[in-house]
Amino acid sequence: QVQLVESGGGLVQAGGSLRLSCAASGSIFSFNVMGWYRQAPGKQRELVATITRGGSTNYANSVKGRFTISRDDAKNTMYLQMNSLKPEDTAVYYCKAFHWPTDYWGQGTQVTVYS
Repeated sequence: QVQLVESGGGLVQAGGSLRLSCAASGSIFSFNVMGWYRQAPGKQRELVATITRGGSTNYANSVKGRFTISRDDAKNTMYLQMNSLKPEDTAVYYCKAFHWPTDYWGQGTQVTVYS
């Protein structure tokens, strides 16, 4: 019953920054773990970062030091700050709320990084 909507994607030059938002239609407090995934054309969807309700985070090695995941439960929104973007970051980015047995997914937002 909770809908997730990503926004903030776009076209950016290598080295630039973007901040993605994932807005939920309802409370995200009940989601202990949320995360960001990305999928490039012809590639498997991969986990980028996760964050718990308590603020613990994990990152894929490919984005460590460049991306920061955060959440604001009062605003029912999760964020992904992306800095020092590289062309290989180009993908559709999806937010996810882990909720067994039916996880929630957003529809994705396109991020394109050009050199």
